[in-house]
Amino acid sequence: MIRTDPRTLGWLNRALNHEMSAVQQYMAQRVLARLWGDAALAERLGADAMEELDHAEHLMRALIEQGVTPSAGALRPPRLGPDADSFAHANRQIEADAVRLYREALAHARQIRDQPHEALFADLLAAEMEHLAGIEEQGS
Repeated sequence: MIRTDPRTLGWLNRALNHEMSAVQQYMAQRVLARLWGDAALAERLGADAMEELDHAEHLMRALIEQGVTPSAGALRPPRLGPDADSFAHANRQIEADAVRLYREALAHARQIRDQPHEALFADLLAAEMEHLAGIEEQGS
């Protein structure tokens, strides 16, 4: 096992917490969309949750490979609202937060020349930027 910079472990843990918060938000919104009878919105939110869960899995793997037990114990409460527009606003915010987090984590990994985590953070940044662009394209 390679010893990882403690600040990198901090970035991994913050990222895991963020991704699990996003999963919770998308799933709660999915439930609400189903209650409204909006199957298309519920399906899209479910897919978003699965994408974020995949990100969380990659982060958990990175932590476990370092001998660290993953823990996302401080999840943000999900942001709901009365309609799809309020969901879009909340989801733009959570994705913008992810982009900011991964840019900072990537900069740190580059600074300390941690290529494996640089690649992980770069991949996650690209995925979150794409997701943010998709939300913005929906115009909601």
